[in-house]
Amino acid sequence: METPAGPPDVFPNLTAVGQGAPEKERPREDPSSWVNEVAGLVSPPDVCIKVFDLIESLNASAHTIGAVISKDPNLTMRLLKIVNSALYNFSGKIDTVSRAIAVVGISELYSMVIAITAVKTFSYIPHNVVNMDTFWRHSLYSAVNARLLAKRCNILHPERLFVAGLLHDVGSLILYHRAPQLTKELLLQAQGDEELLHESERQTFGFSHAELGALLMRLWRLPESLQEAVACHHLPETAESNPREAAILHLANLLANHTEIGAFCEMPMNELQVDERVWEQLGLEPDSLNVETFLEEAGLQFTDMLSVFY
Repeated sequence: METPAGPPDVFPNLTAVGQGAPEKERPREDPSSWVNEVAGLVSPPDVCIKVFDLIESLNASAHTIGAVISKDPNLTMRLLKIVNSALYNFSGKIDTVSRAIAVVGISELYSMVIAITAVKTFSYIPHNVVNMDTFWRHSLYSAVNARLLAKRCNILHPERLFVAGLLHDVGSLILYHRAPQLTKELLLQAQGDEELLHESERQTFGFSHAELGALLMRLWRLPESLQEAVACHHLPETAESNPREAAILHLANLLANHTEIGAFCEMPMNELQVDERVWEQLGLEPDSLNVETFLEEAGLQFTDMLSVFY
């Protein structure tokens, strides 16, 4: 079981993971300085820090961790909603946090705590560029897709990929905040093509929302494997340590953009174009995934999750 990454020292000279850009695309500014600017707005809530510290202690019981989480009634309610949802599809009802920890696992439950609290926390970043409902619908649809793909690929603890999917675009919120007019122009030029937008960001800023998102996930003490997956979700072939997770996140994002309700800019892409290297990394044949059937299952879980997060 992977231990979440430790906290950075307020990002001292932090380098973004997954930043394999050619020399002409090197950052004009250190992306960590952009993250530092909003660090006070998006620091993990106390409950996340306390749960993480208990996990790090290695001797905390499910009861102890459950007692900390249960002090936040809203978080407890949402957490139990998730555990009792179609996402897990347990046969019996789970009505306590300690029971949820027992059946889901401590690290997986920590990831879900992060997922629930992050949506609200990251929304504190001020901007006026995009519709936040659309932003989080795309994020949630990608999260559901990522978990389903992880299960299909027999990835251990697929809930980790749900969290990565939910947070894969949070770096965009920093771009919207720091350079709203320029970012808006790039969005309009991309016309719903997120791959084109990613490349435009790299050429314009020297880094993209993907690198910024990875830095934010480091702040939240999420595992390094997920940091890299987010950093490389548009260029999964650049992932060095966890290419399969990056490939899953890449395909999950493409599939979300293939739907009307999950498209990142409310402009669904008609054609699903997936690089052969992605299929190879996943160990899947292109015709082994029935997109219509897959998205039908994902859509049901997405609808079930809406009431939990929004």
